[in-house]
Amino acid sequence: MSMMRGGRGGGPPQKALSFGPSLKRILGLMAPDKMRIAFVLLLAAISVALSVVAPKILGNATDIIFDGVVGKMLQQFPAGTTKAQAVEQLRASGQGQLADMLSAMNVVPGQGMDLAALGAILMVVLSLYVTAFFFNWSQGYMTTGIVQRAMYRLRRDIEDKLDRLPMSHFQQESRGDVLSRVTNDIDNFAQTLNQTLTQILIAVLTVFGVLGMMFSISPILAGISLLTVPIIAILTVLIAKRSQVQFAAQWKSTGDLNGHVEEMFTGHEIVKAFGQQEAAIEKFRVTNDYLYESSAKAQFISGIIMPSTNFVANLNYVVVAVLGGIQVAQGTLTIGSVQAFIQYSRQFSQPMAQLASMINLLQSGVASAERVFELLDAKEQRPDHSPAAKLGNAAGRVVFEHVNFAYNPQEPLIKDLSLVAEPGETVAIVGPTGAGKTTLVNLLMRFYEIDSGTITVDGVNTAHLTRDDLRSQFGMVLQDAWLFGGTIRDNLAYGKLDATDAEIQEAAEATHVDHFVRSLPDGYDTVLTDDGGGLSQGQRQLMTIARAWIANPGILILDEATSSVDTRTEVMIRQAMNRLRANRTSFVIAHRLSTIRDADLILVMNHGEIIEQGSHEQLLAGQGFYYDLYMSQFGEPLVEEVSQT
Repeated sequence: MSMMRGGRGGGPPQKALSFGPSLKRILGLMAPDKMRIAFVLLLAAISVALSVVAPKILGNATDIIFDGVVGKMLQQFPAGTTKAQAVEQLRASGQGQLADMLSAMNVVPGQGMDLAALGAILMVVLSLYVTAFFFNWSQGYMTTGIVQRAMYRLRRDIEDKLDRLPMSHFQQESRGDVLSRVTNDIDNFAQTLNQTLTQILIAVLTVFGVLGMMFSISPILAGISLLTVPIIAILTVLIAKRSQVQFAAQWKSTGDLNGHVEEMFTGHEIVKAFGQQEAAIEKFRVTNDYLYESSAKAQFISGIIMPSTNFVANLNYVVVAVLGGIQVAQGTLTIGSVQAFIQYSRQFSQPMAQLASMINLLQSGVASAERVFELLDAKEQRPDHSPAAKLGNAAGRVVFEHVNFAYNPQEPLIKDLSLVAEPGETVAIVGPTGAGKTTLVNLLMRFYEIDSGTITVDGVNTAHLTRDDLRSQFGMVLQDAWLFGGTIRDNLAYGKLDATDAEIQEAAEATHVDHFVRSLPDGYDTVLTDDGGGLSQGQRQLMTIARAWIANPGILILDEATSSVDTRTEVMIRQAMNRLRANRTSFVIAHRLSTIRDADLILVMNHGEIIEQGSHEQLLAGQGFYYDLYMSQFGEPLVEEVSQT
């Protein structure tokens, strides 16, 4: 198990995230909804435009209030005095600064607030904000739909991709890491899009809209505020570069941790049996510590972005407030314009800060997306031959001709192997561990592609068949009894989903499953966990044999099918297998040579080659490799029996 391999839970990648290309590919996922995206852009633009215009109109309300207050204060002037006359008199009396400020105002000496105009402006502003909210809510609702449809298509593509990946991919990758990519990474990716896509869009539009309004009020103050943009951008880029690697490491270590937990949970009995609990806990601790370190670093580094941008924004706010006050005193701006500009200044800095903080989420999401894209870009198995040949119901003549295969090109395993299995024959394959017995079956099922040579079934090259057509001809009983979460009835009918109760009953009785199933409280409706909890290993193996019986295949493959049952059960299974193998070509991989004595043909393999073949009696008479294997299992007891007699 991987817990014994040592090492940390996985370090950061050797190079930083491919942020730009990955982001472009993310946007490509939403291409089928481009018309909806265009409509979302329109809704967002309208919402932002209304929100941006409102503060300037609200500034007019402030001017009306302030004009009314100042007008009431100018009661020293005779009734009917105009603003121009009042300004002239103030200058003449030496109050030039007050006169300058008054000249920029729409004030009537001695007159208070225009309540009708104020009420009209407030109603307009309220209408603008309500309408902006409606458009903003609408585009947010549509964006959520766009993202969820994109994730639906992505999950569908991944499911299709998993079906096209070769067996070698799953042997090289941790199952927990693959599961993490399909679940955790996609969930994080979807959450990132939901939280950032709309906000980024609105933030960008707001920045440009507010900037335009700021320049319309005061180009000088707008220019000062614009200086904060490169400062914030530089801070964001510098900080983001340091957090990119940590986010990638965070999600990689998440996959490593999931893989370890899944492995330890699946093999918890073995872990306890060999006293490896402490080693498993230590491996978890090391991996979890690394996940903690990378996550903490990623969040801390990216978390600096928001405070940094807020600090720059606050400095800008102070400068705008001071200079705006000076311009009001000089009469170049009204107080309502300054109030609107300060509000715009806040609106300008807020989306800038949001954009900076969303880099945090965006980096995490892109890191997850890149892990998903790696899975989507993984090398696929060779496509089925087109046009594909048709096999129909196979008679079962299987021929290997000069087959060569290697998992590693530098280490050939199957070398120039040729064999013929006639219809209805039982072909047993024996040999030491690593001789290539299971590999032979994997090549027959096209779990792996041969490097050279041909394999034919009923004269049809298996490479010219679709994998589904080829594998539909086979029934398999493997050494590892695999059951899924569901009823016993569903597990038995897995190879033939439309199997009748009578067929299930017949197969269960023939394979000695019926007697222990009937002892369960719910019988065939008993629900099993995905590891067959509650059943012994031998009972689980019997169920897989019954499953193959129900499937009624033309060719049968038994890979150590009786290795997990006791001797008495093995005898019963052999009797059932004899009936199951009738008129079927069968390939039997066995270490217990007692189970294959009645095989029509025994192939003895070593180092990927067939070194001997023949019947049981022929091979014993030859006193070769098979004879040595057989005597190593049965020779010593026979000698003892002879000596006792």
